[in-house]
Order: sequence, then C-alpha cells, then structure tokens
Amino acid sequence: MAIPMHRLGGRALHSGDDDDAEQEYDRLRDLARSEASKRNNCFERSRQAYDDGDGAGAKELSNEGKAHAAKMDDYNRQASEFIFRANNAPGKVESDCIDLHGQFVEEAERILEERIRADTAAGQTHLHAIVGRGNHSTNHVQKLKPKVEELCQELGLSYHTEENAGRIYINLQGGDARPPENSGYPGHHGGQQQQHHGGQHHGGQHQQQQQEPDWVEENVPGILAKLEKMCCVVM
Repeated sequence: MAIPMHRLGGRALHSGDDDDAEQEYDRLRDLARSEASKRNNCFERSRQAYDDGDGAGAKELSNEGKAHAAKMDDYNRQASEFIFRANNAPGKVESDCIDLHGQFVEEAERILEERIRADTAAGQTHLHAIVGRGNHSTNHVQKLKPKVEELCQELGLSYHTEENAGRIYINLQGGDARPPENSGYPGHHGGQQQQHHGGQHHGGQHQQQQQEPDWVEENVPGILAKLEKMCCVVM
C-alpha cells in the first residue's frame, strides 16, 4: 500500500547523535521518493497511451508503474524498520515508551497499534508514545498526535497529553489517564486530558521497568536481520 511521504519531525533520530544512521534513513527514503516519481511518470504515460488508443502500451506502462510502486513500498518499509530500531534501541528510551520519530503517519499508527495490543495482552499498565511537537512540520502542525488520539479512541483507551507536548500517556487498563505520581516522568500534571473507556484490559505489574518488553523480542528479529545486512552501509 502506498504511503504518503510526510513524516514526523526534522530529524528521524530523536537523539540526533548518529549521523550515519540518519544518512542511511535518508538514503532509503530518497530511494522511495525516486521510485514514487518513476511510478507517477509511468501511470501518466499509461493514461496518455490509453487515450491515444494504444491499449497494449498502456498496460505495459501500468505494470511498470506498479513495479515501481512495489519498490517504493519496500524502501519505505526498510526505512521505517531501520529508524524504529535505532530510536528504540535499549538505552535510548524507557521500556514503557515507544519513540515514533521518523515514521510516516500511517506507519506510526500501525506500529503503535501493534505495541498497544501486545502490551495489553502482556498485562502492561501504560505506554508513553513519543509523537513529537510538530516543530519541524509545515506550519508547525502536529500530524501524528491527532492520529494517535484517534487510535486511542478507536481502541477505547484513556490518554493524556503530557506536559512535554511531544509525548502522550496511554492507560492500557482503563480509568484515569494521568500518569501515577511515582511514574518518574517529569511534567505529568500538564496538558489536555480526554477520557475514553472500552474493551477488556488486563492488569499487571510494571514489568516494563525491569526488562525489555516481550513485544520487542517477538516483533524485531526480522528487523535485526535486515540491520545486519545494512551495517556495512551505516558504519
């Protein structure tokens, strides 16, 4: 599925301290944009050929455009997986956080929903989603935050914009959306709060604080294999 090429933030890496990784990410996104341009050109020529009565030529160009679209999707997938792993590596974020910097909106929505469902099934109590402030977006408009809020509403989850406006606290158990007093996260009193309740949620201890969540172990092995292949480019 083609993904609109608009992403969150000015830098894909939240920490901004790894230029090699940033360059690899940009390389993959640039390849995707190039394939998108070729796709559009093929489809335009296909329509022109069809209008000129060249059905065979139109079909050939259409198939060529679809091939470029598939390559575009593959490069975008590689970029999404690569930057997600870089931003969410052990030590980069707390284990009850997910950093969505560098993701297109549709990519971020899919990744976050998978994480929410996995954490809920594992009995985790909450999740902090880093969505960015929109400082580098057109007109400083946050594109990801509204989509995250929409997803929470669809899943029947309470959520709360933290004082750090680039992060959202999501209650995976229902009830109050505010982080607990001893959560250890600064600024949890601020922001707008919206309550949404629904679905079945399972309680549990704060396992995220002690170890890397099972979600990472179960969903990232494929990404690791790809990163190993890319290391010669990144290093």
